[in-house]
Amino acid sequence: MKVLVTGGGGFLGRALCRALLAEGHEVASFQRSHSPALEAMDVRQVRGDLADAAAVHAACAGQEAVLHNAAKAGAWGSYAEYFAANVTGTRNVLAAMRAHGIGRLVYTSTPSVTHSGRTPVEGGNEINTPLGTKFKAPYPATKLIAENEVLAANGPDLATVALRPRLIWGPDDTQLLPRLVERAKAGRLRFVAGGHNLMDTTYVDNAARAHVLALNALAPGAACAGKAYFISNGEPRPVRRIVNDMLQAAGVAPVEASLPYGLAYAAGAVLEAAWTLLPLRGEPPLTRFLAEQLSTPHWYDISAAARDFGYRPTVSMDEGLQRLAQWWHTPR
Repeated sequence: MKVLVTGGGGFLGRALCRALLAEGHEVASFQRSHSPALEAMDVRQVRGDLADAAAVHAACAGQEAVLHNAAKAGAWGSYAEYFAANVTGTRNVLAAMRAHGIGRLVYTSTPSVTHSGRTPVEGGNEINTPLGTKFKAPYPATKLIAENEVLAANGPDLATVALRPRLIWGPDDTQLLPRLVERAKAGRLRFVAGGHNLMDTTYVDNAARAHVLALNALAPGAACAGKAYFISNGEPRPVRRIVNDMLQAAGVAPVEASLPYGLAYAAGAVLEAAWTLLPLRGEPPLTRFLAEQLSTPHWYDISAAARDFGYRPTVSMDEGLQRLAQWWHTPR
């Protein structure tokens, strides 16, 4: 099958391309800049911006399915920028697919679309976990709009499914682990409220496998068509353990320091104001959204994904940490 991956040059995108190639698919990627990693895989690269409807339309020509993974992520930035990438970009993908008669779309969403402040999610599933309503960050707000429109587009000519992988990590990560290591070494890494709350994570190859399995099962009228699914390793652990296990994989001493939730939330509000008014470069080290996320239990029931398209994690967290350590310490 000819499959287009949006954002194929990113962390999850590269894993998606590898997984699709391993299944024998013909893979192309649509992204803003050239990727040497994709070039090494012989993945055809199409450069462009999601907000450019003509570029998206051209990239979709001749394709049979799309894995729409590209998005603007993070906890800080202007709503307009997030809307352009996550909502307008998704609308452009849907329009291009309809124009070219492409029948399958797997959309990479996020569990953050269900974020509701300090409301804990413990074993939540797709039925009993309500969608968020009052977001303190543009990322989950715009991802929810896009997810809703993707699922609403499901029909006899275009089958769609949305996956919500939780906190993807593993080798080749250029964001999460490097930031944790940098802040830990500088003495600037703190847990919120002790970091004892349970949280799900997803090893990158498991996340990619979930997308490929969903693609294989997807068709008009399929059990997964028109639905959203939580994806994770199915091994919720305390945030404190997750972070320190990753730091250990990188050979960095564990972190013990913590901030009370109230202080962290107030600090996030102050930092948001400073970054807005001054403005300062980059992202604030803490926001109200992050304070809530880091201190609240978030773990999910993934049995629906197992039932409807056979997803079961194949790489455990412990095995993934071993792979992460090997990658981190391998000269590049």
